[in-house]
Amino acid sequence: MALTDMSDKFSLSGKVIVVTGGTGILGNAFVNGIVEAGGTVGILGRNQAVAEERAATINANGGKAIALVADVMKIDELVAAKTKIIDTYGRIDGLVNGAGGNMPQGVLQPEEDIFSMNLQGMKEVLDLNLWGTINPTQVFGDAIAKTGKGSIVNISSMNSKRAITKVLGYNMGKAAVDCYNQWFAVELANRYGDAIRMNALAPGFFLTEQNRNLLTLPEGGYTDRGSKVIRNTPFKRFGHPDELIGAIVWLLSDASAFVTGSMICVDGGFSIFGGV
Repeated sequence: MALTDMSDKFSLSGKVIVVTGGTGILGNAFVNGIVEAGGTVGILGRNQAVAEERAATINANGGKAIALVADVMKIDELVAAKTKIIDTYGRIDGLVNGAGGNMPQGVLQPEEDIFSMNLQGMKEVLDLNLWGTINPTQVFGDAIAKTGKGSIVNISSMNSKRAITKVLGYNMGKAAVDCYNQWFAVELANRYGDAIRMNALAPGFFLTEQNRNLLTLPEGGYTDRGSKVIRNTPFKRFGHPDELIGAIVWLLSDASAFVTGSMICVDGGFSIFGGV
């Protein structure tokens, strides 16, 4: 096979892709990777200033991007964002469900009573990660179906398959995303054949705004929790956001045309290491 043919398979040229959580650290890597692969991107998030700044930078450098301000928990805002991107580019070919994360009220500290945990807080975190994935899929997936072909990528986590202490709401939310990922992939195939695919990307431990203080010390080095993560990651380091780009582009591109319902781990070996 000629090199140009292989490059074409991984190309996102002509594809319009929405990234929720596009104003975050990992979301920024997804956005930049899509643009580098030739795609047009809708940067969706609640932070209008960041979304507009990132879109302006991409457009100034010859790419194509649009800021979409919306909360993934609010259907009406997602519908408005869908209208905006379709009015601008005429189609949607892909979706990355990057929005999610943890909240202080969804954390149970070791000294706290496990039978008096903040159940509402746990539910809020679960809802953010699960419904924050389902809601955009319902809205933007409908547009992908009208386009006729596309790929949806959910963001899973190491927390979905293993018990990570303290963050029960997040664990449950990401486990539910994995279940949804498989169920919806099958239902898409039943209705659209191989035209619309759904897969999940499961990052290992990457430093973000939400976890930096939990894993690293201001003066340098790791917290006790950060040290445990490094000890259980065979590569003995955290991931860099740009190291997610290859997997996200592959899942969105025609190079993964026969892949659906899968979870791709980009984790430095964390998910396979038994600790000894």
